[in-house]
Amino acid sequence: MATAEHHVGHHSVTGIDNRKLLMWIFLGSECLFFGALISTYLIFKADIPAPPISFIEAHTHVENGHEVVTGWFPVDRVIDDVYINEDGTFREVEFAGVLDIPITSQSTFVLLMSSVTMVLAVYGAQHGRLLSMKVWLLATILLGLIFLGYQVYEFRLFGSEGLTLETNQFGASFFVLTGFHGTHVFVGVLILASLLLASFRRSGLGPEAGFHVETAGLYWHFVDIVWIVIFTIIYLIPA
Repeated sequence: MATAEHHVGHHSVTGIDNRKLLMWIFLGSECLFFGALISTYLIFKADIPAPPISFIEAHTHVENGHEVVTGWFPVDRVIDDVYINEDGTFREVEFAGVLDIPITSQSTFVLLMSSVTMVLAVYGAQHGRLLSMKVWLLATILLGLIFLGYQVYEFRLFGSEGLTLETNQFGASFFVLTGFHGTHVFVGVLILASLLLASFRRSGLGPEAGFHVETAGLYWHFVDIVWIVIFTIIYLIPA
């Protein structure tokens, strides 16, 4: 007697694969998570001291006959843009924040390019071009690691200049928000690395390679979009 084979479908009543629907639900919850962190930052933004570090960087130039000197000055000796010298005299200072927009712009560009390579990896997987899929998955992983490298460098730089999680409200808001995002990027790298390693098995990713890579791509693009919002709010919009 012939044995009938039964194939279990994964489609929900919406017509969307329930595994992909689960990913969308997860990303929706992540929107709420990051929305709460970003909202907290915006609510207390006016109370964040500027610059948000224990030392103030000042630049040298002459303005209206007054010399603006360069150097790092302790915040507790600066009142209303005037630095009090140890001998009781005064110097005018011009604030310069600790955030390095050019460096962070480079890391942002790297992360945006990883979205492009992710799209190419999905295209390769969906069209049976397995070599192309592997190459672009590897490129996406490397770009993600480069972005994390930029973030580690930035965190170490800020720490050396006095900005830590415990320094003030800005430090807490900044490191929690960007740190959690970096954690999500790292998780994304692990997901893509697992797909890449699995693709080298004899059976590869199986007949659903396109689906698996596309679902991982949804997560990766979400992480990229969240960073654009964070970069705009923290780095580009003045406090």
